[in-house]
Amino acid sequence: MSSVLPNTPVDRVLGKEAKRLSKALGIVTVQQLLDHFPRRYIDANALSDFSELGEGDHVTFMAVVTRTSQRSLQRRRGFILEVTVEDSHGSALRMAYFNGYQARKDLAPGVRALFHGKVTTFNAQLTLNNPAYDIHSTPDDAAAELVAEPTLTSGPMPLYPANRHITSWEIGRGITALLELVDFSTWPDPVPPSIAAAEKIPDVATAYRQVHQPQGHNAHQEGLERFRLQEALIMQGVLLRRRQATARSAAAVMPLREAGALSAFDAQLPFELTEGQQRCGTLIAHDLAQPSPMNRLLQGEVGSGKTLVALRAMLQTADAGAQSVLVAPTEVLAAQHFRSLSRSIEPLREERPQGSVHSASESSVRMTLLTGSLSTLERKKALLDIASGRSDIIVGTHSVLGDAVHFAQLGLVVIDEQHRFGVEQRSALRERFNPTPHMLVMSATPIPRSVAMTVFGDLELTVLDGLPGGRSPIETHLVPTMRGPVWIQRVWERVAEQVRAGHQVYVVCPKITTKATTAEEIERQVEFRFGLRPGQQQTTLASQTERGPATGTSITREWAEAFVSQDASVELIAERLASNEQLTGTRIDTLHGQLPTEAAADTMSRFEAGLIDVLVATTVVEVGVDVPNATTMVILDAESFGMSTLHQLRGRIGRGSTTTNLCLLVTRMPENHPSVERLRQVAQHRDGMELARLDLARRREGDVLGASQSGRISSLQHLSILRDERLIVRAADHLTRLGTADPTWQTAPQLALAVTEWEREHDDAADYVSQG
Repeated sequence: MSSVLPNTPVDRVLGKEAKRLSKALGIVTVQQLLDHFPRRYIDANALSDFSELGEGDHVTFMAVVTRTSQRSLQRRRGFILEVTVEDSHGSALRMAYFNGYQARKDLAPGVRALFHGKVTTFNAQLTLNNPAYDIHSTPDDAAAELVAEPTLTSGPMPLYPANRHITSWEIGRGITALLELVDFSTWPDPVPPSIAAAEKIPDVATAYRQVHQPQGHNAHQEGLERFRLQEALIMQGVLLRRRQATARSAAAVMPLREAGALSAFDAQLPFELTEGQQRCGTLIAHDLAQPSPMNRLLQGEVGSGKTLVALRAMLQTADAGAQSVLVAPTEVLAAQHFRSLSRSIEPLREERPQGSVHSASESSVRMTLLTGSLSTLERKKALLDIASGRSDIIVGTHSVLGDAVHFAQLGLVVIDEQHRFGVEQRSALRERFNPTPHMLVMSATPIPRSVAMTVFGDLELTVLDGLPGGRSPIETHLVPTMRGPVWIQRVWERVAEQVRAGHQVYVVCPKITTKATTAEEIERQVEFRFGLRPGQQQTTLASQTERGPATGTSITREWAEAFVSQDASVELIAERLASNEQLTGTRIDTLHGQLPTEAAADTMSRFEAGLIDVLVATTVVEVGVDVPNATTMVILDAESFGMSTLHQLRGRIGRGSTTTNLCLLVTRMPENHPSVERLRQVAQHRDGMELARLDLARRREGDVLGASQSGRISSLQHLSILRDERLIVRAADHLTRLGTADPTWQTAPQLALAVTEWEREHDDAADYVSQG
């Protein structure tokens, strides 16, 4: 046989076994099979723990048979063999084999075997029907020679991701065969020798054997570390190439002007910029003055003043005679930004004649709002102002960057709510305009450095430290209404107290109306809150809280769906508050994304002006809303929101000089449920970065920034962007040193080839980066 290389088809090596691998797992090449790493390892001589089993999972576990029994089928010929097995804690699990003739011969009491199948429930008990099995030992040592092909002779036993079409041990046999045939000295190694030496990692052959055939406890870790580093280097190489390609583009040079809109704006500010705002402003001002486009991610804590930093950059752009566009994720938020920025630059706004383009000597600034809800006449006028250059700052949703909108000279794009605007959109934007506009991406969600480097590796990370002066702390409390009606009554008492004191209150609900929630949304919430995956009918609480271990309460899909359907709505809560005697005379209004833009803008303007006491809203108030007199936020069914969203919502209060600011997280959930534990974490931590880490760990990565909610789909094979943060940073540092010493990567040809091949296979790079 010729050399077995990474792209060698598996069927040339394994024959008919390759067909099962292809059908079951989509594996067609040798490298794909070797890269199908174990999901975990078990002691070959120890039993598994049944507490790890979950309904709907395809599982592989080691157990010992304790008894078997047989009963006839009632309505047709045949029988059911019931096999009872035991785990390491002595817990029993009963499994059924329909007409299990072979199982009746093999699975006698005392037999120890690996079992593989899908976990279901029967009579409220977990079970497996017709699970595959691989006998590991029998009670009689003399019978050992009858056991064909023992699964493992020594060391930990790898358990591979499998499904109903193939078992873990079948996968393992294929991998074992490959390891005996492959000459890894003929395989390319993407890790340059200098980096391998610095990291003290094993070669490819050793690493694969450490992963698939570990000879001792944790012996696989060194091999895994090698493949994680390799993936981190390729990932960072892809992002480095993107940054280099962007840097080669030409951008408008927009230096600071001594006398212009920006200096006039700074002169009329009633407060001093924070040190963080000054530092970030200096960096951005320097970038805007360069002939290559700025690509900067501005990350700051809730209320740190990112919008002010962005506005100063847009005024510098206007001083240079170019236009800026601020892109918001929704029309409501775009309108809020427009009002806020308009108030900020009111002293600078003067009418200019039609067709008059802003000059460096002028300090006047004109803004335009462009959203889909504008009338035909309003949209036509807005488009004309943008195309003619009469408008310096344009605020809108993502459609403002569509082909129908033409700019006189677009110099700067500011993206708010970065997770709605991924790598693909940013790349397309850079390619569309010439010269390439500078880009400032604002992150309202704190992002661990490793996440930022992975998801926003095409951007330069800038952290805005500190908060503006005068901000007061926020107390956050959990309100479990299952303790009795007095708890929710006390919530409305606190709201009434704040209104009587002259302050304002937000009440946030997860949905708009009392009408039935869509099946899709119910499915998403049932999985998000209760962990019930599609098709799974039941789950059991398994959390450990400060109040002790979970009680083992069983939750059915029917109960969970009914629970989600009763979530608080803006419509219902506004109606109930209006009839609440404690709130008699209180001015109550509503805000949500389905309101017409003009109506939403009017409501928000009246709330900002203090004409509304209690605003019942959806998460449209999550970002961009600044009402210093708002001191209290009540979040109903708080467990329906992610941790980052809760932190952002909480940031809408405490924005003035008030001494008492209160956020109440109201939940109807059982107190020992993991979803309630999330709320406790939000109440305990004020640090958004710590919450982002907790959220990322809980969601098993996915996209903590919102593109993917489940976290179960990831283009990363071996790398975890949270667990491997230090490794990702080291990989980036290695590539920086390599690029400095060898810009063309002539000393790392295999790494360059791996990056090129990866880009060829993933020409939609946004899929890789956004899944993180």
